[in-house]
Amino acid sequence: MTEKIIILDFGSQYTQLIARAVREANVYCEIIPYHKPVQYSPDLKGIILSGSPFSVNDPNAPEVDIQEMASNRPLLGICYGAQLTSKYFGGRVERSEKREYGRAILQKKEDATIMDDVPENSQVWMSHGDSILQLPANAKVLATTNSIPVAAFQVEEEQLNHIYGLQFHPEVYHSEFGKKIIQNYLYKVCKCTGDWTPAHFITDTVAALKEQIGDKKVVMALSGGVDSTVAATLIHKAIGKNLFGIFVDNGVLRKDEFEQVIKTYEVLDLNVKGVDAKQTFYDVLAGKTNPEDKRKAIGKTFIDVFDKESHLLTDISFLGQGTIYPDVIESVSVHGPSVTIKSHHNVGGLPETMKLSLVEPLRFLFKDEVRKVGLELGIPHELLFRHPFPGPGLAIRILGEITEDKVKLLQAADDIYVKGLKKHGLYDKVWQAGAILLPVKSVGVMGDERTYEFTVALRAVTSVDGMTADWAHLPYEFLGEISNEIINQVRGINRVVYDISSKPPATIEWE
Repeated sequence: MTEKIIILDFGSQYTQLIARAVREANVYCEIIPYHKPVQYSPDLKGIILSGSPFSVNDPNAPEVDIQEMASNRPLLGICYGAQLTSKYFGGRVERSEKREYGRAILQKKEDATIMDDVPENSQVWMSHGDSILQLPANAKVLATTNSIPVAAFQVEEEQLNHIYGLQFHPEVYHSEFGKKIIQNYLYKVCKCTGDWTPAHFITDTVAALKEQIGDKKVVMALSGGVDSTVAATLIHKAIGKNLFGIFVDNGVLRKDEFEQVIKTYEVLDLNVKGVDAKQTFYDVLAGKTNPEDKRKAIGKTFIDVFDKESHLLTDISFLGQGTIYPDVIESVSVHGPSVTIKSHHNVGGLPETMKLSLVEPLRFLFKDEVRKVGLELGIPHELLFRHPFPGPGLAIRILGEITEDKVKLLQAADDIYVKGLKKHGLYDKVWQAGAILLPVKSVGVMGDERTYEFTVALRAVTSVDGMTADWAHLPYEFLGEISNEIINQVRGINRVVYDISSKPPATIEWE
């Protein structure tokens, strides 16, 4: 039985960071909306209340039954969660005269288990407009800062478990000993053993997959990406050749990617069929220049091809997918899915007529955890740590109409760029990199000849999660070398530029 921590989400931008901090301590946790009832199963060891954009004094402020929770499990409130806890037991929370954002110095007032081994005057990170001005009678101050009277506190109530509140954010990088505070809560207060490791996850997941699938068959669309490959390997470990993978060449993959990925799947002993559908995709993309039209055409065509190939198989009961936890959190968050900026890069949605049950072995893992599991499974490092690549592939890196000739141009330029990044030790220092073929031709001179050819833009960004990104400051010498190689080796391109836009306001991809 895997130990579990529940994080109640009140809509904070930091909620996922709390979950990551808990999991880094090798303790499994799940995020659920605050209004979802808590199931007090034997594996539940503690409950964390997240921050929130609300004030506890707002008329529509989200509330929970803290008495019930604390009578069942140890409780830790962070920022809004701390203010809500204090107010619940009779404390006073009001709008601060001086709002506190950013770094602050923690001054310890009393010893408490949760503050063990946290040194005096350590730095913490604040982000709040309200402050706890008076604690309830059954609580004591554990720490203060220069700006606020209550930075950490403990509620002491008979018949209730340990209850702690932190006005600061221990989960963020800037709180120097924040991770230590979270570990104290997990190990010393909740008595977690910290045995949730990649190997543990694999053992539990394979056993669960065997029970879920039995001797039935699973079909799965593979992309050569991290998530689908790790998910397929886990399912294969459970049911072997009863997993049927389908890898579609949509004509807009990177150079030689189709052949390379098929070879990797063979090494992993996965039962995968490669489908050459390049011409089908080129036909439906012909004449389309609007980015959304291209996306939708690729999505629909992929579904049609996958559906056709799936119907060549018999007695399929399940559909395997590489869904990961951020997708799950987004769909059940406090406020619902965020506003769509553009159709998602990863093609999704399959015909309802397939009527298959879902198998999603990664639905509770973050991306970095998927990679750790992949390493444990023996999947090649190069595949696990390759840059994110959009579902519509090079189709959204070719601005304007897609043709086979343009695809070959961009594949060649992109290949030179990516190989150059790897050769110079820069590939692992950037989050994502790729070349974009612009619908712009310009005059050039090669030898004694005048040329009129395409322009390629190089893009490289640094990021933690892709939500925000800064342009990568690649060395000028490297950019000069790659520019020369592309112009000299790729006939049809005579100009190379470098994109120095950050996200926001730009996006990582151009379309």
